[in-house]
Amino acid sequence: MPATVPEIRPGLLAGYLGRDLPDSLKLLPAPPATGTPAFRNDQAVSRASQKLRGTPRYELAKADADLAFPHTASVFECTLGVPVTQQQSPFLYQLLRRTMTDAALATYGAKDHYKRIRPFVHYKEGTCRPEDEASLRKDGSYPSGHTSIGWTWALILTELAPDRADAVLARGRAFGESRLVCNAHWQSDILEGRATAAGAVAKLHANADFRADMAMAVKEIATLRANGATPGVDCAAEATALAVPIPGVL
Repeated sequence: MPATVPEIRPGLLAGYLGRDLPDSLKLLPAPPATGTPAFRNDQAVSRASQKLRGTPRYELAKADADLAFPHTASVFECTLGVPVTQQQSPFLYQLLRRTMTDAALATYGAKDHYKRIRPFVHYKEGTCRPEDEASLRKDGSYPSGHTSIGWTWALILTELAPDRADAVLARGRAFGESRLVCNAHWQSDILEGRATAAGAVAKLHANADFRADMAMAVKEIATLRANGATPGVDCAAEATALAVPIPGVL
């Protein structure tokens, strides 16, 4: 079993990086200013993505918005082809929890500096998770924390299961784009969330504890495959949702 790791707040494990996080304020350009072509593109994509309400893609976006464990551990089960649970793959499960913290915290240099308004606030609308809206109003939109988390996971999982790389990366991209569908982020937030994730993953590879847990997670995935373990989620429904294109997305 993996070593016990303390929580930095209820439900959120300490990451691997501590204070050694990439500085997103130095890493990223300023977000598009109001009235610029880049912001008009953000607006166009935002409005187009709201046409997906009521579709399977919108339902998947609602599920992707929930970052609570154990729910969010299942996001990549279909692409990996194995279950991801604390009982069956404890090192992989904890790896996802700890890297979520690193990926999320890495966004706050820019988030707190720019304090960008989110699209649902800009348009006086709602999101796919009304219960999150009060906290989101106080949390900067740029860059997207969900995207940083999802892309960090995707990059890590492609190393753990390179034979599934294309599917894993596609799901990681879709996880971030769910924030467009949810009306929670602009497209430029999504794009720079991926850049933040890349910085976090690069830093993680210099961490010995992370590398050790990665080695154990590889063994867990191999064992699950050898034992014929299968995902515990509806992969057909996920595939149907992911087949719905998001209008205007680059």
